[in-house]
Amino acid sequence: MASKRPTTPGARKRKRPPQGTPTQGPALDALPVLTASFERSAKGPGDSPADRGREVAFAGRSNAGKSSVLNRLTGQRSLARTSKTPGRTQLLNYFRINADACLVDLPGYGYAKTDRSTRDAWQSEVEGYLSSRSALVGVVLVMDIRHPFQHFDEQMIAWARASGMPLLVLLNKADKLGFGAASAALQQARRHLQDAPVAQPLLFSALRGQGCEEALTILRDWLGLDEPTPEVAEDA
Repeated sequence: MASKRPTTPGARKRKRPPQGTPTQGPALDALPVLTASFERSAKGPGDSPADRGREVAFAGRSNAGKSSVLNRLTGQRSLARTSKTPGRTQLLNYFRINADACLVDLPGYGYAKTDRSTRDAWQSEVEGYLSSRSALVGVVLVMDIRHPFQHFDEQMIAWARASGMPLLVLLNKADKLGFGAASAALQQARRHLQDAPVAQPLLFSALRGQGCEEALTILRDWLGLDEPTPEVAEDA
């Protein structure tokens, strides 16, 4: 009697990823992006570029994956620096799309291994930018889907509600959950944000590109950018 072939990890049947979640290189490469380049870093509003055009700010608790989200949306691996040490983003970083459109990476908050005065200074910079920047047209709040609605997140939501500022809540790292758990987290987020009509939650994965197209559609609308025109192959 022939012996059974030994089972190896590579031979095991893999679970299918949630529908709509690209996992292969070519699919990810085909995703649209916002072409941007680094303009400057600033310690606060007074050190920032001219307050004109339209800007979208990216905020999020340290270790939520904010830099990875920015890199995914711009199609660059290192536009926004990523670090295994939370709290490394200590400045306002401006990324220019065109003369009238810009993305702003705000300092991360929480879990930073630094003194209290430095953390307070970071928060002051964020609050100063949000309250004084007339070019700001929307905010992207990045959360870890496994740990949503922390204290800083709630502060941002309350500010957006009070100011009427459009808020896109990205439930990042959705790839860490199964399809059912991710869907449940999205529904819970929608209920949580019922009293904040300016806020819109969206499942997102910087790793796999899930939610990228939907997020870019919203960002382009906020920034007044035309949708990219798909290339049409010429007849031979």
